[in-house]
Amino acid sequence: MSSAHVLEIGKDLLLTTLLLAAPALVVSLIVGLIISIFQTITSIQEQTLSFVPRLLAVGLILILTMAWALDIASHFTLRMFQHATEAVK
Repeated sequence: MSSAHVLEIGKDLLLTTLLLAAPALVVSLIVGLIISIFQTITSIQEQTLSFVPRLLAVGLILILTMAWALDIASHFTLRMFQHATEAVK
């Protein structure tokens, strides 16, 4: 297995990981920003006010994107098995 092949696999791994994590991270960022603006406007500095909505939103987006994420992960697994069989040959 050449170093270019290993770098290709590593790049594929990182891109797939980023793709799988992106929906939850983006939703968490948006909800956190909205809650921070709300807390600034109302001068409410309650910690659970920022934590609970973010937790619920991320949980909901994970449930909504579960089929898509499973599809992406299974395609990645198939690609890795193909790389493994090519390396053996």
